[in-house]
Amino acid sequence: MDRLRGKGGCWGIVSHVGEFSCTVKTWNGEYTVGLQHLKSYDYLSAECEQMQVICDRISRVYSGALEESVQKFLEMLGKLNRAYLTTLEEKLLSVLELETIS
Repeated sequence: MDRLRGKGGCWGIVSHVGEFSCTVKTWNGEYTVGLQHLKSYDYLSAECEQMQVICDRISRVYSGALEESVQKFLEMLGKLNRAYLTTLEEKLLSVLELETIS
């Protein structure tokens, strides 16, 4: 469970469910989590799809080589309690995507 340290409050997408645990994809990797450690939210299907898109975008950009402030911004996006980005968050993530492609 050391790999989950600091992940409290992060949202994730369940990709596999087992008898006692499941695999959850977050903005910075996949983790096996005991079912008792998960909290479910009543998101609509479209919201879940949007969260998957955001998660994939953050995952493509996130790297340990990034400046600490950029890492913290991406980590904060991974802890949002909503299934969308604000206009400003969207712009900032788009700039980061362009920078990492260059």
